Amino acid sequence: MSSRLEMGVSGSPADLREQVLGHFDALRVPMTPQKLDEALGQASRKQLSHLGFLDALLGEEARGRRERSIERRIREAGFPERKTLEEFDWEFNKKAIDRLQIEELATGGFIRRRDNLVFVGQSGVGKSHLIQAIGVKACVHGYRVRYTTSASLLMDLTASLAEKSLPQRLRRYTRRPELLIIDEFGFDRIERSECVQAASLLYKVIDLRYRQQSTALVTNVDFDGWAEYLGDAPLAMGFMDRLVDGAIILKIEGRSYRAHRAKPAGDAKRKR
Repeated sequence: MSSRLEMGVSGSPADLREQVLGHFDALRVPMTPQKLDEALGQASRKQLSHLGFLDALLGEEARGRRERSIERRIREAGFPERKTLEEFDWEFNKKAIDRLQIEELATGGFIRRRDNLVFVGQSGVGKSHLIQAIGVKACVHGYRVRYTTSASLLMDLTASLAEKSLPQRLRRYTRRPELLIIDEFGFDRIERSECVQAASLLYKVIDLRYRQQSTALVTNVDFDGWAEYLGDAPLAMGFMDRLVDGAIILKIEGRSYRAHRAKPAGDAKRKR
């Protein structure tokens, strides 16, 4: 039995045009009569092949849809700023930061493998910039990302205890995001002091994501200080085991970029 394509389609050009517009509508592909006519005119002028015509017809819409999807993923990730690797100052801590390694991480391969990522280093060396830039690139590559600080995460989960909605709230951090970024772990003691269950809540998030999805943690507390910071040595060990097992660990020992930028202002004040 011959297929419809082999038999050809009968009808006048005007009828076929309306049928094609109807097909786009049925498939929910935005296509105005004007766009279709422009594509037909371009195909005729340039003598495009069948594939060339389809690319001219659908390419712009497909690119627009991909760009909108990327923008939606970046927006839903909740980055405080849209940092990029292109704007990062690679020269300032050149010996402390391996640019090739960071660019490899930005391909999203570690997310596909469900590996964790841990940045350790003092404040101001560029950890937050790098992890946000990697997260933005992950969104571009089609991954679902969620960014939060340790304090914000614990504030949210602590509120859910009072609302008796902890299981539902945990799912926001454990099921959907393929990459969960927890920034500023150990940045201060507020999150731990305000919630006696802070260490337990952090452990729940890491445990539920263990070997299921990638987690990236950014901290200025080295591993040997985690037990003291969390206030529960056995739980800290379990937290570390699940986070660090098979993880990519980057320890950045460099100068503080923020302190460097602040120096000229301080020098100017002293001169005045």
